[in-house]
Amino acid sequence: MKKLVVVVAGAAALTLAPAASGQSIADAVEDLRDGKVRMSFASRPGVCGDGYHSISMDGGRGWHMRRGHSDDWDVECEHGPVRVVLRVRDREVTEVDTYVGGRWREPGSSTVDLGTVPVRQATDYLLSLARRSRGDAGQEAIFPALLADSVTVWPELLDMARDGSMRRDTRKSAVFWLGQTAAEAATEGLTEIVYDDEAELEIRKMAVFALSQRPADEGVPALIEVVRTTHDPALVKNALFWLGQSEDPRAIELFEEILLRGGD
Repeated sequence: MKKLVVVVAGAAALTLAPAASGQSIADAVEDLRDGKVRMSFASRPGVCGDGYHSISMDGGRGWHMRRGHSDDWDVECEHGPVRVVLRVRDREVTEVDTYVGGRWREPGSSTVDLGTVPVRQATDYLLSLARRSRGDAGQEAIFPALLADSVTVWPELLDMARDGSMRRDTRKSAVFWLGQTAAEAATEGLTEIVYDDEAELEIRKMAVFALSQRPADEGVPALIEVVRTTHDPALVKNALFWLGQSEDPRAIELFEEILLRGGD
């Protein structure tokens, strides 16, 4: 998996609230009650999109979120900013939509547009939302935070992945995006999750998958180590499966070793 819009009726028209007003994202959600909050923030280098169907983290060479595609044409990958829509019901964010490229449509009467917000303010809010939300908005909030410029979020994602009090789907999303985007230090953290006997099996399996998404020089040795040292058959089976998908010579050597050992 390399791969990740409506006017809500309101009783009264809302005044658009630009970032310059000083209104925080949380205040905008609280004041709105029902509707949508829009915001934009700077994207990190390499992030681009077509405004709707796709968002890429590496300049269009590999698509990380895709809603559709065609074999007959390529879409134009437009660089930044990140545009986020928070869908609000009863002062709670229920959905998070993320776009790069394209243009905003005119806002409806129940839409608050915060304009361009500081990156740190946006990512702090999104990661806080991921932690506290008990619905889909939690897992949806992680992706736009990863797209933000000049912010390192993988330590926060590792902490989420280890937090047994959080919603499972959000934790799995944190593990997945660690495997997609984090640096070598995150690989070490993913391995820790695999070997955490107190973690749920599904979260540990997701960490194995995330290791398979890391560059081969990081992921393959880590998966081989899982096969050699873990005692959970389900994790071993998962690691072997993803090693098989890698077509890496080191994985083939491991398979030969296991088969020869089994034939003794």
